[in-house]
Amino acid sequence: MKLATFTEGSSTRIGVVRDGGIVDLSVAVPDLPRDMIALISSEAAMAKARAAAEEASTISLDKVTLEAPIPFPGKVLAIGLNYRDHVEESGQAMPEHQVWFNKQHNCITGPYADIALPAVSSLLDYEAEMCFVIGKRCKHVPKERAHEVIAGYFVGNDVSVRDWQLRTNTWQIGKSFDTHGPTGPWIVTPDEVGDPHALDIKCWVNGEIRQNSNTKHLIFNCFDQIAHLSQAFTLDPGDVIFTGTSGGVGAAMKPMQFLKEGDVVRVEVEKLGSIENRVVPEKAETVIEAA
Repeated sequence: MKLATFTEGSSTRIGVVRDGGIVDLSVAVPDLPRDMIALISSEAAMAKARAAAEEASTISLDKVTLEAPIPFPGKVLAIGLNYRDHVEESGQAMPEHQVWFNKQHNCITGPYADIALPAVSSLLDYEAEMCFVIGKRCKHVPKERAHEVIAGYFVGNDVSVRDWQLRTNTWQIGKSFDTHGPTGPWIVTPDEVGDPHALDIKCWVNGEIRQNSNTKHLIFNCFDQIAHLSQAFTLDPGDVIFTGTSGGVGAAMKPMQFLKEGDVVRVEVEKLGSIENRVVPEKAETVIEAA
């Protein structure tokens, strides 16, 4: 099942993607939760959505705007240095332990939304990643049971502002600029994905392929990640995990190739679909909302 958050007119809703269209769950099953996190955290609700999607009418995808599948995640956690070739191109030692950082939830944006070129930096880079979302509240999850808490998988781009990322030991700010977490186009449930550690993952910039790998090359796989994180803190439904990027980032090219205004970045993960985002200049305007 492919679950999407979409906007039609002025209304944002959740639905199931099928045959080039989307089943509006608020119409097909009115008693279902209207929020994606509430839906994926309920096995009963997911079963109802699956049954309804087989028969209900659809809205053509070209008549809606697909949003980030989880528009307002609780935690956004990302692992660094998790493909061998990326570790090598970064000039780092192979990690003995998992290297984690936070992306602030304000970075999350839609699968076809624009990426902002920051007013304060020109060192904008891409990182193609497979993401997954937690569907069950959990703690101290053994690796062999980690698959039980994943609600589904989707495509992500861990957009990075390299000078802001590397000026301190904690990468959080350089990874959290507004719009720097495009995700989507939908959540694919585990039954449709099969083995998440056997998926091709690719990134193109303006049609030129930059990254070309497979999730089998993850140093710490998805289940390792859940087992590790859940030893420290509770994972909640709606928490989004970025699983790492492969070699081929712009900062490692010779000469370096950072994103510029007008560039189009496409990230594709086998079985999960693709996202595509254009780089536009940030409007550096002071915003202070009234009380």
